[in-house]
Amino acid sequence: MAEHEQVHEHVRVAVIGSGFGGLGAAVRLRREGITDFVVLERSGSVGGTWRDNSYPGCACDVPSHLYSFSFAPNPEWPRTFSGQEHIRAYLEHVTETFGLRPHLRFDSEVKRMAWDTERLRWEIETVRGTLTADVVVSATGPLSDPKVPDIPGLDTFPGKVFHSARWDHDYDLTGKRVAMIGTGASAIQIVPSIQPKAGRLTLFQRTPAWVMPRMDRAISRAERALHRAVPATTKLRRGVLWGIRELQVQAFTKHPDELGFVERIAKRNMGAAVKDPALRAKLTPDYRIGCKRILLSSTYYPALARPNVDVVASGLGEVRGSTLVAADGTEAEADVIIFGTGFHVTDMPIAERVVGADGRTLAETWKGGMEALRGGTAAGFPNFMTVIGPNTGLGNSSMILMIESQLNYLADYLRQLNVLGGRTALDPRPAAVRNWNHRVQERMKRTVWNTGGCTSWYLDASGRNTTVWPGTTAEFRRATRRVDLAEYEVLRPSPAKAAATATDADAEVSA
Repeated sequence: MAEHEQVHEHVRVAVIGSGFGGLGAAVRLRREGITDFVVLERSGSVGGTWRDNSYPGCACDVPSHLYSFSFAPNPEWPRTFSGQEHIRAYLEHVTETFGLRPHLRFDSEVKRMAWDTERLRWEIETVRGTLTADVVVSATGPLSDPKVPDIPGLDTFPGKVFHSARWDHDYDLTGKRVAMIGTGASAIQIVPSIQPKAGRLTLFQRTPAWVMPRMDRAISRAERALHRAVPATTKLRRGVLWGIRELQVQAFTKHPDELGFVERIAKRNMGAAVKDPALRAKLTPDYRIGCKRILLSSTYYPALARPNVDVVASGLGEVRGSTLVAADGTEAEADVIIFGTGFHVTDMPIAERVVGADGRTLAETWKGGMEALRGGTAAGFPNFMTVIGPNTGLGNSSMILMIESQLNYLADYLRQLNVLGGRTALDPRPAAVRNWNHRVQERMKRTVWNTGGCTSWYLDASGRNTTVWPGTTAEFRRATRRVDLAEYEVLRPSPAKAAATATDADAEVSA
């Protein structure tokens, strides 16, 4: 079937999203011998956040050989920290290599998914048509929907406004008065990239970030040739990178005081580029390093020290025409506003479109905070799994490691359904979900993310950390190696409903 053809069908598995999570799920399904699946993608190409984020300077802050699938090593990474264009090309390569194109349904944004309690399947409505699936894998990711703060008067601004994840490449910043809102991972890459062009660049900084040097370099031809000729060297390089980060975890999760040494390195990084004591004071955080994500850059501080850059140590509070007013009253004139204000992480919009067995949406179920069994399945939402779900994020390593662990769980989940036989669904027991999340939150209490004295995007509206995993990636892999059926209720249709469903299935096949 053509990629853009409208579909009305039933599939074994529907995957939502074609970033790392969605493509990884698709590859794993094929490796498990499952070919009856589709990947529903709202855009016109694969790539997820690495398709959407194409701003100047966009690159990964995890080393290339660790930020890639273990089953699809890439000996051709050009740099130790690869840029957006190289990561997106890698995902296109994975798509081609593993024959995923026939499964892709582009321009097929999901409008609503509802669990059919009688037929034990998901009814999925997309902008291009409807389909049903036995199992749904939501791989939309937490960095997919930009978050723009509600700023009074923003609608009065006469200039250009856009978010870093929706970069307007047709707008020329040369000579313009640019306002950069935010100091997160995107902003520290954007600022040094656009500073030479901007006539004036004003950075509105609500909270300063800890920034470590970025030890990036080109990977030599000799290194790439060695990785091609001896694939084991790529695996070894990945293993070393993984091991170093595993050893760092205890400082984040159990002994935050040990991070003081890292703070001193970050301060030296700042001091080498920023000589003005007043500017250094603005840029020095008052919280423990690691509480917010540690950022990597060797060009951010030098850019801020340039004469055409102003740092406002306050968030944007109001817009009055072309005048931007910070929360502390500082004013700046601007021709363009660029928001680097992150994404809907603890309130993922996809949750508003997923309706469970009791008629409530996932967003309603998670109103008091996101919770999922082993980071993937939620009570009341049978045969539904989220990749990069609650408390699966990392503060110091590669999310691909966590994704692959969840794919292990997905594979065993499907095996269990096959063993149970017939039309079957698994619904996490509420007690199992509560017990799992209680253990996670108890471990979270001593981590730097909860004790470091900051407010970060890891925390939800109630101040609960529903984002980060408080342990090593090896621990998470062990926890998701197998599905424990004792943690699930096994659902089967009544005999009458089973017969009706079988008739429906025959009709679908003959249609």
